[in-house]
Amino acid sequence: MSPSVTTRIGVSFRVLDAMDAPHSGRILRLRLQSGEAPSIKSLKGSVMKAVSPEGAECRFRVLGFAVFGGKPSNDRLARTGRLDLHVEELGGGPIGLRWTAYLA
Repeated sequence: MSPSVTTRIGVSFRVLDAMDAPHSGRILRLRLQSGEAPSIKSLKGSVMKAVSPEGAECRFRVLGFAVFGGKPSNDRLARTGRLDLHVEELGGGPIGLRWTAYLA
């Protein structure tokens, strides 16, 4: 699957920054790239897929939200298109810059 292909519901995010979280997992800073912004509630606990520019894939589970830029909300995501996630990689990582993330 190429990074430009979107899922059946058309939501994709670009990874702007990726770093190790303090105790476990990783923090991903995402920007909505295409599709309508999903609800914050639907993202928590969801499994997503990330694809590198070279085509490598990694599945990850959303553990929660990092709050560096403020408390996440549906309005904020729809307005800014940006989201900071605390994730657990389920294999194939580590996820890096310029990867594309899709709802699985």
